[in-house]
Amino acid sequence: MKRYERLRQIRRMDPYEDASEIYRLASAYEFPWDFARALELALYRTYAVPSIGRLLARTEEFTDRAQKRYDDTALLLDAVVEHGFGSEQGRTAIRRINQMHRAYDITNDDMRYVLCTFVVIPKRWIDAYGWRRLSRHETVASAVHHGTLGRHMGIKDVPASYEEFEACLDAYEEAHFAWDEEARRVADGTLDLMASWYPGALAPLLRTGTLALLDAPLLSAFRYTPPSATSRAIVRRAVRLRGRAVRLMPPRRAPHHARQNREIKGYPDGYLLAELGTHPTPGVRGCPARRIGASAAE
Repeated sequence: MKRYERLRQIRRMDPYEDASEIYRLASAYEFPWDFARALELALYRTYAVPSIGRLLARTEEFTDRAQKRYDDTALLLDAVVEHGFGSEQGRTAIRRINQMHRAYDITNDDMRYVLCTFVVIPKRWIDAYGWRRLSRHETVASAVHHGTLGRHMGIKDVPASYEEFEACLDAYEEAHFAWDEEARRVADGTLDLMASWYPGALAPLLRTGTLALLDAPLLSAFRYTPPSATSRAIVRRAVRLRGRAVRLMPPRRAPHHARQNREIKGYPDGYLLAELGTHPTPGVRGCPARRIGASAAE
């Protein structure tokens, strides 16, 4: 397989009818590392909306149990991508997500904003740092896939196109990004989690590197001291160079899903989808019969 052969395959598909399959090809074959980093950044952005950041602080999920919350979020979202909306695993993952959300007083606007980050931030990241830019087919497919996800989650007034997702995100951030002490605790806890994935001596470097990838409105909302222009330039250039290096490598022949990420550390013996996340209220368990291996190939 040649480097751009999968892109040609994607362009032969219908971005509306085959949206979820195109999104799977893009996220599991073409850009698995980039999607993982972009979705980390997408979730991180949501803390800067005080109503979201405060809720996460009060549940203590991203302060006291950050690794578990990170793992559960990634695994539940990616189960839908890997197996599809109509699969037993996909239905179980969405049921689990909805059970958790129903336990809290979350506005539709906040839910829709979080959904927007899943569409917009990966495209912006990949266009800036990926080995190629996201194609129009992939962009449309992401919007359609996440529109379907939003409707399964009961979100009202889901944007109908990438452009609507982007406009919604930008307007919401302009209106709602603000300082909040509790949200800052969640942001700090997440930075600590990311640093914990690497040897301790690298923690300060990792923190600076992460902050160098954040934009000015996000830094301002958390009242972080902006890294120097030199630090930002070095970090961003390094990530771009990684993308150029990937372009020279052979294309991936096997999919790489979130459950295979080295950052997923909480389930070395596997997991059941219906047992992931918080269980603030009793719910239907409805889990797949088999235990999913964290590093399984299927």
